[in-house]
Amino acid sequence: MSSCESEICEFYKNKSIFITGATGFLGKALVEKLLRSCNNLSTIYILIRHKKGKTPSQRLDEFLDCKVFEKVNETFPDYRKKLVAIEGDLVEPGLGISEKDKEILKKSVHVVFHSAATVRFDEPLKIAINMNILGTKKVIDLCKQMENLKVFVHVSTAYANCDRSRVTEDVYPPPVQPEKILEAADWMDDGLMNLITPSIIKKKPNTYTYTKAIAESLVIKECKEIPCCIVRPSIIGCSWKEPIPGWIDNFNGPTALFPASGTGVLRTMLGHLDAVADLVPVDVVVNNLLAAGWFRGVGE
Repeated sequence: MSSCESEICEFYKNKSIFITGATGFLGKALVEKLLRSCNNLSTIYILIRHKKGKTPSQRLDEFLDCKVFEKVNETFPDYRKKLVAIEGDLVEPGLGISEKDKEILKKSVHVVFHSAATVRFDEPLKIAINMNILGTKKVIDLCKQMENLKVFVHVSTAYANCDRSRVTEDVYPPPVQPEKILEAADWMDDGLMNLITPSIIKKKPNTYTYTKAIAESLVIKECKEIPCCIVRPSIIGCSWKEPIPGWIDNFNGPTALFPASGTGVLRTMLGHLDAVADLVPVDVVVNNLLAAGWFRGVGE
């Protein structure tokens, strides 16, 4: 996918794309790859919320002031005009998107990448439900109104079914039906939900894997009339090759181990010799997302 001659690039040609979670690590890499390798696309709409007194437009400018965009800036210096900030928030009713912007998205968007989620393992259950399950439903509800939608790509996790000894490319029955847990989160106060969280998530190790498993089920249930696919990356690490080797913008998860051990802060740690550190480079995940969108979007 280094040029616009591939079938995948041809699929994204003249397409308008809506991305949630674009300001995150994976989202940045996805936006950069689209701009660099599929530069003949039409528009990328990015859902961005107000944060720390900054408007979505200001946050978009900061978002682009990142080393990951240096290569695309050299190759296609006018790439900025292809990006449009859509003010909104996953936890707000209707995603917090104005009616004017909703109309633009309904008429223009061909492809949706839903990457926004809370990935904290210790997130309070109600917050995780509102972000990972209810937020997904809101995105799907918007997708149902899009007149030219070709595919909805949902970013899940390889650990959504970590309580199973073997996982295939199937969506398994959820721990509880999505509508039931959404109803419970609606009436139950935070204190009570936090108190009974262990009883609710049961075999799941945390609220993240619990809510992501239910979100997968929600996608299948709600997208009967929408072309959709689910991508399940494992632990996402630094880039392998694109746009520059070794790029990363956070110290989440195992990434923190490298500077900690390299500086001598971390000298020993307990581990299992037979355990596999299942990391995947962010550029490999991005290529999988684009390939999955193409494959499902052309009706395969």
